[in-house]
Amino acid sequence: MRPIHVDAIVDFAYGLLILVSIVLIAALGTQVGVAFGLGVFVSYIVHVVWKMARFDPDWMTQAVKETVEDTVDETVERTVEDTVEKSVGETVERTVDEAVGKTVEKSVGETVERTVDEAVGKTVEESVGETVEEAVEKSVGERVEEVKERVESVEKRVGEGAADDGTPSGDGDE
Repeated sequence: MRPIHVDAIVDFAYGLLILVSIVLIAALGTQVGVAFGLGVFVSYIVHVVWKMARFDPDWMTQAVKETVEDTVDETVERTVEDTVEKSVGETVERTVDEAVGKTVEKSVGETVERTVDEAVGKTVEESVGETVEEAVEKSVGERVEEVKERVESVEKRVGEGAADDGTPSGDGDE
């Protein structure tokens, strides 16, 4: 007999065993039939794997190779992606923070300093100038008024004293 005929007979035998398991399920109960059917099914899978290995020896190695390649590719890709993303992200963030921080600090510091100096200088100059001017005007004005009042008071007294002496007022003791 040829190997192909033997394989056909074995396949036919497995088919009959599966039919027997169906009959057992119907006749004796579910537990016995299912147990027998599972045994037949498992042995049939072993037979198919054996047959595939015999007719196509590269079948198993090719299937394992593809599975391993897929798994390794996915794992490596995921690991590399996570690692690169993490390290590049941290490096870029650190570098950008340092560069931007220095640049911003320098330019903003200079600009703010210049702007504050100008604004504060003008504001203080105007405000202090006006305040001092107003204070001086007020203070000097009050003093001038006091001095005027005193001068008038003195003139009055001098005028009264001159009227008593018979001298004209305003000619004093010069």
